Amino acid sequence: MDAMTSADVHDVRDPELPGRLLVVERDALVPLLRGRTEADFALPTRACPGWSVRDVLAHCSAALMRVVESRFEEGVFSPASNDRDIAERADWTNAQVVDELERGMTEAGPVIAKAGGALDGIALGEWVHAGDVREVLGEPGAYAGAGLPDALRLLAWLTRERRHVPLHADLDDVDEPLRLGDPAAPRPPARYIGDATTLVRLYAGRPVEGASYELAGADTGELNIFR
Repeated sequence: MDAMTSADVHDVRDPELPGRLLVVERDALVPLLRGRTEADFALPTRACPGWSVRDVLAHCSAALMRVVESRFEEGVFSPASNDRDIAERADWTNAQVVDELERGMTEAGPVIAKAGGALDGIALGEWVHAGDVREVLGEPGAYAGAGLPDALRLLAWLTRERRHVPLHADLDDVDEPLRLGDPAAPRPPARYIGDATTLVRLYAGRPVEGASYELAGADTGELNIFR
């Protein structure tokens, strides 16, 4: 994995980063989905109780098309809004859902880049949901893969901008330590030792049973950026 410096992950927003992350994930995820059966799309997801693989993908494609088309009415991205987006695609074929997802992952990046950071979290959420799907389908690279370096940079930026709990991460598979959260927070930074994928799972509120890691100075619930 590429080495990262403190400046890379903390000090300057890279407007192209969210779109780059989406395109990298598009190129990996969409071909995988094209080869899957109808039964695979109906599998329940662990990370999103009550949603199938298809539901997660429909939510993702709808969210990205809202970005592309600048449709942000009141209550957008609420649980009720997400359920409506999924229901609106109930009569679509799985291929149509994947087509829309591919378009959204292709076209949303430039819109996110121009939004000044307000929409950056959507790109990270899409990448995490791709991990949710990979995990259900038994594919390698859930919450990892080629997009992981960019996902970590985006995660560090978002946690800083949102004044999240400060954390110093010594990652087994990244050369440089990663600093997350608000550097000016009055509390000392929490400490994490472990792999990057488990760190992503913690920040995304995904299960980490069986993972080997150390976390001191913060509770796991404090790290979740999607609460």
